[in-house]
Amino acid sequence: MKDLVSIITPCYNSAEFIEETIHSVLNQTYENWEWLITDDLSKDNTVEIIRRYNDPRIKLHVLKQNGGAGNARNKSLERAQGRYIAFLDSDDYWYPEYLETMTAYMQEHHAELVYCNYSRCNEQLQPVLKDFLADKVVTFSNLLKTCRLAPVSTMYDTKRVGKFLFPVKSKREDHVMWLNLLKAIPEGMPINKTMAKYRMRENSVSRKKKNIIRDQYLVYKDFMGFSTLKSLYYTANWAMNGFLKYSKIFN
Repeated sequence: MKDLVSIITPCYNSAEFIEETIHSVLNQTYENWEWLITDDLSKDNTVEIIRRYNDPRIKLHVLKQNGGAGNARNKSLERAQGRYIAFLDSDDYWYPEYLETMTAYMQEHHAELVYCNYSRCNEQLQPVLKDFLADKVVTFSNLLKTCRLAPVSTMYDTKRVGKFLFPVKSKREDHVMWLNLLKAIPEGMPINKTMAKYRMRENSVSRKKKNIIRDQYLVYKDFMGFSTLKSLYYTANWAMNGFLKYSKIFN
């Protein structure tokens, strides 16, 4: 039997998009998965929608107190039983071959972490920028300057690296978690194939720029333990690479 994949999903007020996400999972050609959805006390009918799908592989847990996306992901990770950990936010989308291709590559190449291309889309899942390309081997060193890993397009092997939780006190929890993981392994491998869609929502936390530079600085200063000067250096690199990544001038 194929190894179990644990899909980790936090959700909060996701009723508008969650059905598309659910269908993208149910349509996977790789069928040995468990989907651990942790609802962060949604105020809309997200939970009701999820409960309509009578599939024992979908395991919904509703929190009694709102604690943020990092905390919700951790609650799912704590219950995960699979060898492989995959992440899918409640408004994103996988192509049917995503799990099949990612797990096959990891097994064939003995990879500990892999990531693939993904489309950068508007709320209607129509591309608005060029696909983000998985075209480089990822290491701790180059991940400091730009975060090439996105939850929707990355998978890792717990049998080889264990589980990595998200810091609940950082607004850049994804980047901190990836950096901690890349401290423990030599590299993450790219699959240059588009197999996911990332929905760039105008009201999402990642799109709010007011405090994002400060939050990124704290990734290096507080969570990596770097000096002030070193933290400023990597924050500047991250900001420039982020501009190139998302500016339509370069896309």
